[in-house]
Amino acid sequence: MPTISEDLKAKAEVYYGDEICKEKSKFLLQEAGLPRGLLPLEDIIECGKLTGVKVKELLVWLTLSEISVNDPPTGKLTCKTSTGLFRTFPTDAFEIEYGK
Repeated sequence: MPTISEDLKAKAEVYYGDEICKEKSKFLLQEAGLPRGLLPLEDIIECGKLTGVKVKELLVWLTLSEISVNDPPTGKLTCKTSTGLFRTFPTDAFEIEYGK
């Protein structure tokens, strides 16, 4: 998994507090073409870079290396690990209404 350079960290926009972090994380997902409800987070303290997303598969926690939506759009979201494992889900499962 690529590491984040100190120079890039210094340029990052970092937000603090649950309300603004929820808003900014949904905006980030939307800008990346991902469903806004992909990461249902509660009680966020800080948000800046999207790293460290993990999934549980057969009682083992795996770190995701890629989350993507097919292009051209097929309504499918693919989550991949660095080991080559992947799962495909319908994007509708992660959509939320605007304003929430």
